[in-house]
Amino acid sequence: MSEEKKEYNTMEEETISNKETEEILEEDDVKLAEEAVSKEEQEASAEEAEEKTDEKKGLFGKKKKDKKDEKIEELTDMVKRQMAEFDNFRKRTEKEKSAMYQVGAKEIVEKILPVVDNFERGLATVSEEEQVTPFAEGMLKIYKQLMTAFDEMGVKAIEAVGQEFNPDFHNAVMHVEDEEAGENVVVEEFQKGYMYKDSVIRHSMVKVAN
Repeated sequence: MSEEKKEYNTMEEETISNKETEEILEEDDVKLAEEAVSKEEQEASAEEAEEKTDEKKGLFGKKKKDKKDEKIEELTDMVKRQMAEFDNFRKRTEKEKSAMYQVGAKEIVEKILPVVDNFERGLATVSEEEQVTPFAEGMLKIYKQLMTAFDEMGVKAIEAVGQEFNPDFHNAVMHVEDEEAGENVVVEEFQKGYMYKDSVIRHSMVKVAN
């Protein structure tokens, strides 16, 4: 074999050897890449498993709390209780204040009612001729002013004559047989009754038909 042929064969063998080396290196790189990916997947799976374990502990197990967190929860709960107690105290105070005001107003109206009764009795005795006198006109104006004040305060007279007897508003002091009036109907009022808003201050004294 000539020297040129030997040299050519040697170069060809070196080329083949280089290719094989490159293929081996490429296979090694692929294996390393696969191992890296597998390692990342394993780490991700481990982290996911750890998170699930923590979630299970949070749901089914008692996780030890930091003292600072426990103190914050304790103070927060205390503030919430105090706010609720204060809100209840405020509502109770407003209710008591409203009730006290209503009781006081009713007592004042009760003391004024006899004055109103005397005005009405006095005006009922005034004749038609006397109604034009300055004294009678002055008495009537004072009476109207008093009734206007009652109306603004929420004091109303209870309707009685012609109404069906109602023990919540009427006090029957007399019964009478009256064929013209319906049964259990008020036919006469002896003393006018009054209400302050939704409560009765004084029941009407009435005569009821049987």
